Amino acid sequence: MITYTLLGIIAVFSIICFNNREAMNKYLFYPYAIKRYKEHYRFLTHAFIHGDIIHLLFNCLALFSFGLALEEHFFPYYFGEKLGKLYFLILFTGGIYAASITEYFRNKDNSSYTSLGASGAISAVMFSYIILSPKSTIGLFFIPMPGWIAGVLLIGLSMFLMQRKRKGLHQDHISHESHFWGAIFGVVFTIIIKPDSLTSFFNQIF
Repeated sequence: MITYTLLGIIAVFSIICFNNREAMNKYLFYPYAIKRYKEHYRFLTHAFIHGDIIHLLFNCLALFSFGLALEEHFFPYYFGEKLGKLYFLILFTGGIYAASITEYFRNKDNSSYTSLGASGAISAVMFSYIILSPKSTIGLFFIPMPGWIAGVLLIGLSMFLMQRKRKGLHQDHISHESHFWGAIFGVVFTIIIKPDSLTSFFNQIF
């Protein structure tokens, strides 16, 4: 199964990089190196490494929860087994690139900016799940709520923290743009491959 394979790659690659700073530096997202040295592989490889065990565990748990549901239930039901798996791979990979592209253009001349982690891809997977099943219960900050409400709160929070960070009012090591653009990609991609999902989304809510 694709989800289990991705989880295995992420876990092994991350643990290797925990103990090998040189490998981590080689594969993390570094827009300056992408532009100057044409290291385009970093657009993809950074999603498979994480900064610490907590970061790794949270992302793996989210991928397991939402990715398995999409790959094993929703996508095969709507698109068939083979096409469903292809769409799932595109969703995950596209989320990586969608989450990285704005950070690349913003920081391609910034030699001190780096990032890593699968948050963009996982946001894409999570929001695809929310579009297809908006009333499913999701635990946000350990509070159970309907998925569509969790989605609205996460998008709003990401936008709020993005703006504060750009203005220098908030500083952390989290790429809120990755969460935001990964989520947007997940929503748009799901609507493209299943156009009636948007109507169904609102019908389920109201």
